[in-house]
Amino acid sequence: MLLEKLTQISGVDGCKDGRWIAVIANPAALDEAEGPKIFNNFAELVTELAPRSLIAIDIPIGLPEHSISGGREPDWLARAFLGPRRTSVFPVPSRRAVYANAQGYAQVCAIARETSDPPRAPSIFLYGILPRIHEVDMILRQDPALRGRVFEVHPEVSFQVMNNNMPLLEPKKVNGVIHRPGMKIRKDLLAKAGFSLSFLDRRPLRGAELDDFYDACACAWSAKRILLGKARVFPCHPPVDEEGLEQAIRA
Repeated sequence: MLLEKLTQISGVDGCKDGRWIAVIANPAALDEAEGPKIFNNFAELVTELAPRSLIAIDIPIGLPEHSISGGREPDWLARAFLGPRRTSVFPVPSRRAVYANAQGYAQVCAIARETSDPPRAPSIFLYGILPRIHEVDMILRQDPALRGRVFEVHPEVSFQVMNNNMPLLEPKKVNGVIHRPGMKIRKDLLAKAGFSLSFLDRRPLRGAELDDFYDACACAWSAKRILLGKARVFPCHPPVDEEGLEQAIRA
């Protein structure tokens, strides 16, 4: 589907409970954004969102068959761009390792080491989101039409681009707890980007935290830029994986 035929944008981020939080908007009116809305899984999300919706989602798209040091090209470029926030970008393991997620952490680590150079196992945190990576990859492989409207983004990259490409001085969380100064910085950036304060002051939905909500807003902002052809792309000339899925982070 051509981008000019899309009339709605959706920013999507993962929640701690395994579900997704989405912010939905008309690209011409971020101040009238809808939601946030919770979806149980990616299949439900793409089924329920309007067919004319461009979806910008915080999940790796385009998996390597064999992982190299630093992960995919967009991963190491995004880390270099983020500087002090670089640890928020995780190196993506091989597709075989991702698809082994139901077999347990030990098996995933064994396959990841076998299919990486130098051998590397994913962190336990990354292991926790492998089922989501698996589901998104599987659906995009099965439905090529979705590839023209589902794009990978990363909220911290989006926030830094919003901030005139300057690193944000405060993190979102400290030791797993919401860091209010960091949230204030991100809220202010989102307000300057066009989101209304009344929308940003909404309570997060059950199962989502404030950072999930703001991250989904940042993803929606990037969705608008993708739709308008203004997004910054890491890398500029994205490679594709062996299944034909593009490997790029946009902001």
